Amino acid sequence: MSRKKECVAMLLAGGRGSRLYVLTQNVAKPAVPFGGKYRIIDFPLSNCVNSGIDTVGVLTQYEPHVLNVYLANGQTWDLDRLYGGVYALPPYEGGKGSEWYKGTANAIYQNISFIDEYDPEYVLILSGDHIYKMDYDKMLDQHKEKNAAATIAVLNVTLEEAKRFGIMNCNPDGSIYEFEEKPAHPKSTLASMGIYIFTWSKLRKYLIEDENNPESSNDFGKNIIPAMLARGENMQTYRFDGYWKDVGTIESLWEANMDLLSPNSGLNLEDGDWRIYGRTTGAPPHFTGKNAQVKHSLLSEGCEIEGDVTNSVLFPNVTVEAGAKVEYSIIMPGATIEKGAEVKYAIVAEDARICAGAKIGNAPDEVKDDWGVAVVAPGISIGKNVVVAAKEMPDKDIPDVE
Repeated sequence: MSRKKECVAMLLAGGRGSRLYVLTQNVAKPAVPFGGKYRIIDFPLSNCVNSGIDTVGVLTQYEPHVLNVYLANGQTWDLDRLYGGVYALPPYEGGKGSEWYKGTANAIYQNISFIDEYDPEYVLILSGDHIYKMDYDKMLDQHKEKNAAATIAVLNVTLEEAKRFGIMNCNPDGSIYEFEEKPAHPKSTLASMGIYIFTWSKLRKYLIEDENNPESSNDFGKNIIPAMLARGENMQTYRFDGYWKDVGTIESLWEANMDLLSPNSGLNLEDGDWRIYGRTTGAPPHFTGKNAQVKHSLLSEGCEIEGDVTNSVLFPNVTVEAGAKVEYSIIMPGATIEKGAEVKYAIVAEDARICAGAKIGNAPDEVKDDWGVAVVAPGISIGKNVVVAAKEMPDKDIPDVE
């Protein structure tokens, strides 16, 4: 049977995720839990299989263990294929010795042989830290229709937001004539989403050329795309108007989880026609005690709730004891909130314990100048009666306060 595929996806999942601080000390950013039962990487992988793309290389590097275990054989996303499927692709020792991925373009360059195995006409490049639902097949159809060398998905943002993105300046027909990285004075509001489709024969040549340039940063935005524009390649935009959020910061991760509680956010995970697949824990159904109060929240399997939970997202096997209060917060798998503890506007990571009487986080109106989401690192114990204020991120156990 031929191994040729029309389109192969390459998912960049090796970034350190330093802006998520304690949440990514021991885990790759795409493996960070999201939405009560998922991890961030579930979104691009589900988009691939829903779009008919069944061959995905996941480029791992920083703290890959949890991510590799989670990917397993790809069965969760129907990517356990005899020909194709999902593959974890860490840096490896080649003829020139072992080398970390130096940039996004270098990561793809190091895996040219993997892509060549499937002899694709097109390659889809994805990031592993975005929450969205998108039909890549429609984007590929446009790419083919316009005979493009590259097609870049773009989102229309506000003029102020445009200063934080890579901006595509386009002709009326959607073709790109200029790319500006985080411009102080944007000419356009079409922001790159970090989703690219390349004609593989074209991209392969530019990757090799870029690798041989000692002055290059080996990055798509800084090097590959500008080089293709400079040569007059046919570069096109693909406009996307659905929900999309880069969850690379604490605040954006918190906001995206809170969006699940808003019917008008555009983030709908109950759409049977475009399912987001995630590995389930096999835990029993959640339990709420007779005196518990739960309002406008998502509860996952295995939760035991005896206290009060409002406007929050709780992952599997979370315990909220009697008298505890959780508001506008994200409580990740296995965390425990003991009796009398208060957690608000916070992220409590996996297997953390908030002991009796402790107070985590502050509401925005309680902190006038420098409000932010409080974060408790995975596996950390916050002692009895300890106070953790807004924006604080303890990554070590804190003893009881008498």
